[in-house]
Amino acid sequence: MTLSEAHRRRAGKRLVFTNGVFDILHAGHVRYLAEARALGDLLIVGVNSDASVRRLAKGPGRPVHTLEDRIAVLEALRSVDGAVEFEEDTPEAIVANLRPEVHVKGGDYTPERLPEAKIVLAYGGEVVILPLLEGRSTTRALQELGLE
Repeated sequence: MTLSEAHRRRAGKRLVFTNGVFDILHAGHVRYLAEARALGDLLIVGVNSDASVRRLAKGPGRPVHTLEDRIAVLEALRSVDGAVEFEEDTPEAIVANLRPEVHVKGGDYTPERLPEAKIVLAYGGEVVILPLLEGRSTTRALQELGLE
């Protein structure tokens, strides 16, 4: 999906945006995305590019899945209306372009740790932090398998 496609889908609907790596989807991701979607009419997910994942130091061998595969899996979920790649380390440019009514992140973040939160709040949007599903983590799963 391109940003212009995301704008066309919007058509007066309440847009929710979230972002992340979404490398190996688990129950925590699925629940989080469903809860994010419930906050509006459309959920667009920003997905870190492969190079961005490597810069974020997620661990050796990350991402496990290519960007194209991660986007395909996300877009197959009922709760996700579309996914867009971003190359930068933060989704500030996408947030400024899409101007979602709601920007959602998981409970391992605070609004103060999100550079894009200032953008959202400046145009009157809302930043929502959703709780994480305890014990679910891609990094932890890979560590338990001895792959990180």
